[in-house]
Amino acid sequence: MKNKSILLLLYTAALFTFTACADYLEEENRNFLSDQILLSNPQALDQLVANGYDKLRLATSNFDLDHQGTDVFTRRDIVAGISDLNDYVNLLPTNGAVGAYWANYYNVIAAVNTAISRVDEIQGLSAADRTRGLAEAKFLRAYAYFHLVENYGGVPLILEEIQTAQAEFNRASETEVYSQIISDLDEALAGVEETPSLYGRASKDAVRHLKAKVLLTRGYKDFGSASDFTEAAALAETVIGNRPLVDDFASLVSRENQRNSEVIFAVLYGADPVARGIGNFRHLLFKFVYDVYPGQTRSTLYHRGLGRAPTPYFYELFEEGDDREAATIRRLMIAEVNSAERAITAGDTSIYFPKNPWSQEEIQSKEYEVINPGEYYTPNGITQVHFPMFKKFDDPGVPYTNPGINPDGERDAVLMRSGETRLIAAEAYLQAGNATKAAEHLNALRSRAGLDNPIAPSEVTLDRILDESAIEMAGEISRWMDLKRTGRLIERVLAHNPHAALNNAIKPFHYLRPIPQSEVDVSGGTIEQNEGYN
Repeated sequence: MKNKSILLLLYTAALFTFTACADYLEEENRNFLSDQILLSNPQALDQLVANGYDKLRLATSNFDLDHQGTDVFTRRDIVAGISDLNDYVNLLPTNGAVGAYWANYYNVIAAVNTAISRVDEIQGLSAADRTRGLAEAKFLRAYAYFHLVENYGGVPLILEEIQTAQAEFNRASETEVYSQIISDLDEALAGVEETPSLYGRASKDAVRHLKAKVLLTRGYKDFGSASDFTEAAALAETVIGNRPLVDDFASLVSRENQRNSEVIFAVLYGADPVARGIGNFRHLLFKFVYDVYPGQTRSTLYHRGLGRAPTPYFYELFEEGDDREAATIRRLMIAEVNSAERAITAGDTSIYFPKNPWSQEEIQSKEYEVINPGEYYTPNGITQVHFPMFKKFDDPGVPYTNPGINPDGERDAVLMRSGETRLIAAEAYLQAGNATKAAEHLNALRSRAGLDNPIAPSEVTLDRILDESAIEMAGEISRWMDLKRTGRLIERVLAHNPHAALNNAIKPFHYLRPIPQSEVDVSGGTIEQNEGYN
């Protein structure tokens, strides 16, 4: 299977969508009847579009390309050795994460293309449901193509259900892909509901937010224009007016308040084990192997961590008094079991990460482990790497799971919220020459975080916006895409990612990922590889 193109597999997936209903005990060929049964139901369009939403779960859980190899996230290792994805050392077209990202987003496209191509065959479908369903499908397709084009450059534009096997595909230009994304978003904006009847469906604000981000990104490119920035700012302002910030950041990220005024679009999971699939992964992000410390055990609060970590620079970004720090990371870990090794009982402090370094005398006076800033990647005889873990995605009570077992996270995965819309607006205004409005949006976020020292318009720079985004949106959006868009990828990775800086291997061609080698091979070379990866 490894030599099959995902684009070829789209045909296979579409074929099985319409044959799976056949009773395997019957010898009679019932494929046509299966189509007939499905398409005779007016709810078929909803079912087909729901398949696109479902595929989006896995696509947006491919965190390696979004987080690693950036200024604020790195690999969870001592500062030694090499990594292809994080350190940009020997990053090859055969990299598994690169292939999975491509495959997962094309699976979203395959699902919604089936809905788009089959819509006119569905019997009894009302005009209103047809318009809404097609609009949602095109929103999802635009979302997928935006992530593909930014990571890989021009990619094959597949706009209809593939019903015959084919291997010959050609890459569209970035300009063409962006034009299609904008076209899909314009149709989506006209057709989706302002306030969807079902939570989780794409709304007009979700389309506006995505289009604002797409236009902001296009504005930097040689085929973009200054009007992209002004239009992005205008779209963002509409969303901001409709989606007020939650008053308190801790409340914003709490599980109890996960569906709030600030959320624009989220992928839903929930407690139903059938409906949620394999579950949300986010509660496992940015955590170290804590359970070997005295007083700790495998916990349904702290959970197992995945293999990435914040950089030291990330922790340095939080100013004194920034409420987002305590809501995002956990400096204090409480013992969950008694420790015979040390005088620690359940409920005592087990591990502490002071914001400012403690003296060795003070550290030695404590029974619990104290890990100073500057020592996060220094082995201490218990673990090699240790750092204040993320808490903003915590999902208490979800079972502890080992690698290879479904994570079963129940929280919604918020993909868009108006906190990010404020940042999009700030960046768009800055690029349009209006630093005053840019500062206004940054200060709205800082004020919500409890900071009373506003940023002056003269202090607004791209780097300042990137720093604010790192704090506000940590782990929620693709940091790599933000650095690429602003042209700051190489500069900030070398300045702030200790592992990548050690290897000093990142080059300009790394502004694009390699096209998965399987796609190049199966296409017979009609899909050309990106420069630097041949």
